[in-house]
Amino acid sequence: MITSRRGFLAASGSLLGLAACGNGVGSPGAPTIDARVDATKAFLISHYPGVQDLMHKAAGVLYMPLMTEAGFGVGGAFGRGALRINGATVDYYTATKASIGFQIGAQQYSHVLFFMTPGALADFRASNGWVASADMVYAVPTQGGSMGISTTTEQTPVVALVFGQAGLIAGASLAGVKYTRIIP
Repeated sequence: MITSRRGFLAASGSLLGLAACGNGVGSPGAPTIDARVDATKAFLISHYPGVQDLMHKAAGVLYMPLMTEAGFGVGGAFGRGALRINGATVDYYTATKASIGFQIGAQQYSHVLFFMTPGALADFRASNGWVASADMVYAVPTQGGSMGISTTTEQTPVVALVFGQAGLIAGASLAGVKYTRIIP
């Protein structure tokens, strides 16, 4: 498939616009994000009780309650969330992702990043657009309520949890997702 730069930009803009529609872009801001984060945290604790221990051990937790991803050759994803330290919201973030390749469909999912070390949290907060890398450790929810978390997992600087996938694209990866601090 040969795509011009103008076609690529138009398709990217359309897909990111579609992704933004399901995320409350233009919504009231901080109170809405906080309410969604509270609901996401409550869902995790009620469905995966083992995650509560990870929450307590983490230096900080970034909750992204709703990511919307769409693709048709060119893809994009968008979501908004909050970083909490000791249970209190300290910053708000957007997460964006663009991709190109064989893809078609749309999905929504939630994800949470557990910053297990103060250094990892400090690096995240100090960056101007932190990008998730492929070397993050993923905790995988199972049907028994376990999170696939081990002592080794807890020693990793950043643990990612992706859950609640619904849609037509199989799987969800956070590699390449860019997180940017916002003022809602």
